[in-house]
Amino acid sequence: MTPLRALGIAIAVSGAVFLYFGLNASDAPLEQASEALTGSYSNHTLWYIAGGLGAMIAGISLALPTRR
Repeated sequence: MTPLRALGIAIAVSGAVFLYFGLNASDAPLEQASEALTGSYSNHTLWYIAGGLGAMIAGISLALPTRR
């Protein structure tokens, strides 16, 4: 396994963890009440979800084999 592939896997796993925490935070009662009043999630929750998705996409693209 190349170091770049290992780095990609590590980034994808950390992105999955951030996505999990973001989705878990969006189900919290206070977040649900805030979303009901304002119509959107808090910035903290959105950063977790967006950052997790971005890290997963970047990590998977690094971990995939490249053509030579």
